Amino acid sequence: MRTEIDGRAGTPATVFLKRAKLSFTEHFYEYVERGGTAESARQLGVNEHAVVKTLVMQDENACPLIVLMHGDRQVGLKALAREIGCKRVAPCEPAAAQRHSGYLVGGTSPFGSRKAMPVFVEASVLELALIYINGGRRGFLLGVAPRAALQLVDARPVHCAS
Repeated sequence: MRTEIDGRAGTPATVFLKRAKLSFTEHFYEYVERGGTAESARQLGVNEHAVVKTLVMQDENACPLIVLMHGDRQVGLKALAREIGCKRVAPCEPAAAQRHSGYLVGGTSPFGSRKAMPVFVEASVLELALIYINGGRRGFLLGVAPRAALQLVDARPVHCAS
């Protein structure tokens, strides 16, 4: 899923951020299956708390949504459901997540997704000066200022970390 912008290869996420004129840094690492944020943080030499995972979930009506969470924390599904006014929230199956986002699991970004989905972010993520978030392919993170970047996708703060 590569595109061209300014004569350079990119992803839908980088195209989205460039069009919005938001500055970001690119960070590449060797993708390890099931390595998660712990592995990317280790390879990049950054705190796992600042590596934000992008999770595609769905509500009780199978409507997709994106949840952004610190790499070293889990999403409390009951707390999230209460916060967003749903009866139930569950992770999407990988094939459904890919269909909704347009990204392979392990490379999902909240920027430039195929389908418009509501985005929810653990509120404490917004307190960080810099986050590392997936850039649209496995082994590729973007360093961005969270408030400016997440404002572009209308991310709604929630308290659901466990």
